[in-house]
Amino acid sequence: MSKGDQSRFLSSAEEMQAKLGPALCLAKWKQVSLHLQTGMNNSCYHPPLHKINIEDIGRNPSALHNTEHKKAQRQMMLAGERPAECQYCWNMEDQNKLSDRHYRSGEPWATVDFEKITNSQGTEDDVIPSYVEVNFNNACNLRCSYCSPQFSSSWADEAARHGAYPTSTPHNSMDHFGGDRRIIPGREYNPYVDAFWSWWPDLYPQLQHFRMTGGEPLLDRNTYRVFDYVLANPKPDLHLNVTSNFCVDEKSWQKYLGYVKQLCQEGNLEHFMQYVSLDAWGSQAEYIRDGMDFELLWDRVNQFLTEVPNYSSLTFIVTMNNLSVTTLAELFAGILGLRKTYSNTYQRVWFDTPVLRAPAWQSLQILPESYAEKLELVWAWMVRQIETPEEPFKGFKDYELSRLDRDITWMRSAQGQDHAVFKADFYRFFSEHDRRRDTNFLKTFPDMKAWWEECAYHARNT
Repeated sequence: MSKGDQSRFLSSAEEMQAKLGPALCLAKWKQVSLHLQTGMNNSCYHPPLHKINIEDIGRNPSALHNTEHKKAQRQMMLAGERPAECQYCWNMEDQNKLSDRHYRSGEPWATVDFEKITNSQGTEDDVIPSYVEVNFNNACNLRCSYCSPQFSSSWADEAARHGAYPTSTPHNSMDHFGGDRRIIPGREYNPYVDAFWSWWPDLYPQLQHFRMTGGEPLLDRNTYRVFDYVLANPKPDLHLNVTSNFCVDEKSWQKYLGYVKQLCQEGNLEHFMQYVSLDAWGSQAEYIRDGMDFELLWDRVNQFLTEVPNYSSLTFIVTMNNLSVTTLAELFAGILGLRKTYSNTYQRVWFDTPVLRAPAWQSLQILPESYAEKLELVWAWMVRQIETPEEPFKGFKDYELSRLDRDITWMRSAQGQDHAVFKADFYRFFSEHDRRRDTNFLKTFPDMKAWWEECAYHARNT
């Protein structure tokens, strides 16, 4: 990909900003995230999850995507009305920033149906998405601080043993995961997974991007069922993506790596994107994602990039939370080093910086201004390392700078608000985290001592 191609990613978002009007987002039609362990659905990760009607999928498995709720949102958008569930994007746009609806709608898998969507009614039952994310179950070996039993069996085991965390709203109480939110264990029959595999033969020919998340997909038998299907039915235009913590046991890792090597042979697919979740550097990354072995992860990143050299790339998902700030520069320097090593004829190492919005006590927005200034320094350093036409693939990209700038703007948008409850919850949560998991916040984050003491004050007085 040339410098011009990379900039087109930003310019296509700017073009869609003008074309979409005040409310339209093509992701409501062309993208879906399926959480089959609870029977939930959303169009991207910003709107809240909503329940899939189990009776509807019995008659028509495409109702996994085309829910009545989503059809109502589509109708609103076509009428120029902003759905409340998409508030994150509206907030960005109200501050004159490009939002994710501009970026997503500007990608080829979405724009291909722009005219068809703008001329639709929004009530159609047979919309087949071209970008599908799915997690089949919650099996996971980590207990990431901002995760939940819904997405991690390890979290569920801890919550069952020790109960909820003592925040103002009890965090990760198993009482919350009942009724419509009940987690269906992988060992049980799951009608949503069954409906997915019924839909799969119709879905697969239309897919351009298929992404498996979790849980931990490397521990999920459905991951390998998808791999076997692709190997038996090659699809040269398919982008196949998997999100992993890269810290599974060695046997599971070798099985997975062997499959990926087979998939990335000529003719099986267009591209394999490996997503790796990593929010900070070293011991601080391990603290955020309890159970992570940072050195093992970094070794496997290098192994993947070395042993799967064709038809593949790797993207770090850097979920921007308030524990990311102090080592973000080290993480970005590490990513830059990987680009200089492995990105020669095309870009093989990527990253994205989505912001964490829940739980609120781990949000960037409750940090003091001094932490926004730290991120400004990271941004300024990135500007000096920007990619050039003379040396492509080695530096940072214009839209990566734009996205971090957007994150800083979002962080500052809550200044002046009263965050006392969230600061108190921060202290209560991580004090209990240290007790249950034998961790030590101040030893791991010595630069955040003043912040810790401020949060402790609010915990005593709120």
